[in-house]
Order: sequence, then structure tokens, then C-alpha cells
Amino acid sequence: MLLLAAAFIVAFVLLLYMVSPLISPKPLALPGAHVVVTGGSSGIGKCIAIECYKQGAFITLVARDENKLLQAKKEIEKHSINDKQVVLCISVDVSQDYGQVENVIKQAQEKLGPVDMLVNCAGTSVSGKFEDLEINYFERLMNINYLGSVYPSRAVITTMKERRMGRIVFVSSQAGQLGLFGFTAYSSSKFALRGLAEALQMEVKPYNIYITIAYPPDTDTPGFAEEKKTKQGNFNSSIGSDGYMLSSLTCGMSPVTSITEGLQQIVTMGLFRTIALFYLGSFDSIIRRCMIQKAKSETVDKTA
Repeated sequence: MLLLAAAFIVAFVLLLYMVSPLISPKPLALPGAHVVVTGGSSGIGKCIAIECYKQGAFITLVARDENKLLQAKKEIEKHSINDKQVVLCISVDVSQDYGQVENVIKQAQEKLGPVDMLVNCAGTSVSGKFEDLEINYFERLMNINYLGSVYPSRAVITTMKERRMGRIVFVSSQAGQLGLFGFTAYSSSKFALRGLAEALQMEVKPYNIYITIAYPPDTDTPGFAEEKKTKQGNFNSSIGSDGYMLSSLTCGMSPVTSITEGLQQIVTMGLFRTIALFYLGSFDSIIRRCMIQKAKSETVDKTA
């Protein structure tokens, strides 16, 4: 028994030794920082821009609709904390032409200085069964949700590496952690962001550049209102316990930023996997019931 306890202590010490380099990066000081937000004219992007502006950041908003950009600019400027802050608006489609994206980032840096943080919020969604979706939807969502984050990130990364500092945020979705019925086009584009974020973090961590990937659930935004027009089913999740459980369950080979986070994932994995099996069983049951009801309804319509 004593030998077992000693072995456990040794194993625990070795674990701490292995994860000891995983120290959380220092928070980025937002006062005076230059923050670029794509998809910043509405929804999550605009809210992030407002919060950063409240803390003294200089903001560059990037989106397609110039009128919405100007409206967002006026709304954000109401939250200034000093008279030096600036909100710069640039109209461009971040998913179409890398050359254009690179040029607008250069313009922003010439006016407001090097980019300290890039928040990739540009994105869209459409739902429908795999065989019912037009093939162009898969191309469109991959362009906007994936390449629309690749292009701005590529445009800022060189300067960040030269300065040995920077933050890049990718806004994915809980549908980028768990494949869901009716979201084959959307989920795949959001899953792609995770692979990009994990690989990029390995490359840039030695340069003191840190990547964050966010997994928001259904959020009350104009984009979500548009999505609901085609949304099938009624799956809802919260950012609280469900979000925490999904983050632990899908951590895999993802990097961690603290010893506590890694140990929590180790301890909770088994329990969360058990709970997840009940979730998956429930989802499958709902889909089967809907299929049966649909088949019965079609039979009744044919005989009527």
C-alpha cells in the first residue's frame, strides 16, 4: 500500500513537471492597443469591438456593408474613455481576395499602428439536410467561415512575429465541436477553424503570439436570425455547463494554458463522456421519432 502511494506521488510530480511550462500568457493590455475585428458591423463582432473600446483600445472594423459599418462606428464611439481613441472602418469581403485583405490591413496599420489583436468574427450559417443543400452552400460557407479567417490572420502574422507579441481569436461555434443534424456545411467549416488554430498555435507560440478559439452557442445576432429561417429541429445549448463539458470532451490534442485546466480535463473526462452518451442517445432518438412521424404523415397524405 505504501509503495502504491509512493508511486502515485511520483507520477503526480512527474505530471506537474511535464505541464509546468504551460503557463498562462499575460493578458493583453487593451488601453492603446490596436484591435482589428472582422465581421465587426453587427452581432458578436460589434459587441467585442464595443467591449475593447470601453477598455481604451483603438478599433478597426472590417465588414462588407459600408452603411452598417458607419452605423456600428457611431454606436461604438459612444463608449470612448478618452478623446484619443479612434474607430476606423474598412469595407472589404475578407473571404474573396487575399491581396485586398492584405492591403486593407496595411492601411489600418499605417493609420493606427501594428495590430495587437485580431478577432475573426466574419461568418455565416445555413442549415439543411446534406442532400438538400445546393453544393454552392458548402463552397460559400468554407470561403466565408474558414478562408475569411485565414486571410486576415495571414495578413497580420508577419508583423506580430517581428514584434514578438500578438493575439489572434477565431470565433468558431459549438457546432465546431460537435457535428449536428442539418449542419453538415456549417459544422465542417467551423471544425476547420479548430485545426487551423491548433496548428497555428504550435507555430507562433515561440514568438509570444497566442491563439484563442471561441465556441459560442446559439447567440442572438442578425446572423442567427437569418439562420433560423432554414434551421431544422430545435437544438439549444447554453454557454455554461454544456459549453464547459464540450470543451473538456473535445480537448483531444488541443493545447492548454494552465496546469489547472489540464488537470480538470483529466479528472472530468470519464464523467463527461458518460453524460455525453446520454446526450447522443437523446439526439438519435429525436431524429428517429421525427423520421417516423414524417413517414406516417406522408402515408396519410398519399391515402387521403
